Amino acid sequence: MSEPSGPRPTLEAVAALAGVSRATVSRVVNGGRGVREPVQERVRQAVRELGYVPNSAARTLVTRRTGAVAVIIAEPETRVFSDPFFGRQLRGISRELAAADTQLLLMFVEHRADYDRIGRYLSAGHVDGALMFSLHRDDPLPAMADRAGLPTVYGGRPGWTGADRAPRPLYVDTDNRDGARQAVRHLLGRGRRRIAVITGPLDQTSALDRLDGYREALGVREADPRLVADGGFTASGGERAMAQLLDSAPDLDAVFACSDLMANGALRTLRARGRRVPDEVAVVGYDDLEPAAWADPPLTTVRQDVEEMGRLMARLLLRLLEVRRADGASGSGPASGTDRSGTAGARRPNPMQLAPVITEARLVVREST
Repeated sequence: MSEPSGPRPTLEAVAALAGVSRATVSRVVNGGRGVREPVQERVRQAVRELGYVPNSAARTLVTRRTGAVAVIIAEPETRVFSDPFFGRQLRGISRELAAADTQLLLMFVEHRADYDRIGRYLSAGHVDGALMFSLHRDDPLPAMADRAGLPTVYGGRPGWTGADRAPRPLYVDTDNRDGARQAVRHLLGRGRRRIAVITGPLDQTSALDRLDGYREALGVREADPRLVADGGFTASGGERAMAQLLDSAPDLDAVFACSDLMANGALRTLRARGRRVPDEVAVVGYDDLEPAAWADPPLTTVRQDVEEMGRLMARLLLRLLEVRRADGASGSGPASGTDRSGTAGARRPNPMQLAPVITEARLVVREST
């Protein structure tokens, strides 16, 4: 690449050096489809020789793409940064987007007023798509994305009002019911008979599904209310929930906590109450993140590959954006053929290949049971 010694190289200069039209250079530089590989290579070589750097604002105007994706977590910032689940999922998302040269914009919901701010931002065209997770039943975020026509992939099975309408939302989740069944069946196999459950917020589908799996493993339609407590998916919530359970059912001999953070909180309460783990009370968590290995004793837990789930979310959104771009391109010109500059029709991705993804949950046995 030559050293810059004068005015900034232009698109026209690249076109002249490559021997193609300005439109062809724009298509190659902006990641468009339909240019033969030898022509693409001539353009790339001219870009390197001239040291041409695309203008990002102009690129956005031409392609209607920002090169950015919003990642929206419907939780306060303090909870996001204190829970390793979110950090692991964001790492998977970030790595996948970075490999696709796409920027990540992180947004939180601290107060109800944040919904208006986020809605305005999404509808203003600042991002190409969105990834949303930790949604609650009455969350307005999906409707905002829908009104903005924004391609969106969700983390977790959809449970908001209208989620069952076509077209079905794209999402990535783990098999929460089966993971919970594995946990409770393991406890039953160890001879435990009074098994309590610490749930997450029941306006979230992951918490509902894990509670359903608990009931299915026990073979009951409704759980004994004395054996159910909401821990809010936090360590302090797990402490409070475990105290509530011990007060209402002092004869319990096991607890399934629906996250490792809540399980760690439960362990603290059990120690404070003088209950030995696992001799008197066995404990199983869910996630298999760092808190499971740090626990005392180390937690038996249900493993979900949180980082891979983040990668899958980002990968699914990138494919959805590819389908949208192909749809837009197909409406602006012929589906096939070649022009004088070597452009050719592109094959459209098949939108029917896009579907929700459910990953496997797997029990990991350690000393707490």
